[in-house]
Amino acid sequence: MICGIDEAGKGSVLGPMVIGGVSGANISDFEERGFADSKKLSPKRRESLYKEIKEEFKTSVLILSAEDIDLKRETVTMNDIVACGHASVIRQLSASTAYVDACDVNEIRYGNRISELLENKVTVHSRHKADDIYPVVAAASIVAKVTRDRLIKELSEVYGDIGSGYPSDSVTVSYLEDYIKINREVPDIARKSWKTVSNIIARGKQKSLFDF
Repeated sequence: MICGIDEAGKGSVLGPMVIGGVSGANISDFEERGFADSKKLSPKRRESLYKEIKEEFKTSVLILSAEDIDLKRETVTMNDIVACGHASVIRQLSASTAYVDACDVNEIRYGNRISELLENKVTVHSRHKADDIYPVVAAASIVAKVTRDRLIKELSEVYGDIGSGYPSDSVTVSYLEDYIKINREVPDIARKSWKTVSNIIARGKQKSLFDF
């Protein structure tokens, strides 16, 4: 069995990170299926392919909340968190060969790290932009992205419009600024260890000093 692994929401300041995995008998099973990097697909197309993937292949997801990530970042780096998550999903899929999207600047080092976590029982192919290279990773990208989008939608129904959750999204940043200003605390769906949050708090304190 082979599998592809990718994640969505690694850099998000709001909401979870989702690691998705898809497995099949051979990598050829995923070729010429229209699987592509989830970011390059329309939401409608992603949903359609997601349904197809779930029906035809074995899938697995690991969801790490903002709180989970903050706790882990007290002792390890974000790359370590992702690597452990990738290894966990590979184990769940019981694959002998894994294709992963490398989150380290050094893709060989990242692949070796996952191999170590799997006690070298799995052949790991680690590449940057693996979802553009391997259709099985593209399928995993779709699973991760659709799952996370649904979770963000659920959070928006509870917390209001939080945008995409990424620091580059002005809606997300405005939501954070307003929440912290009004409530004098960080929302529990935010990654408190992110610089985006500490910068907003610092700006708020600066404004308070000027007001004083």
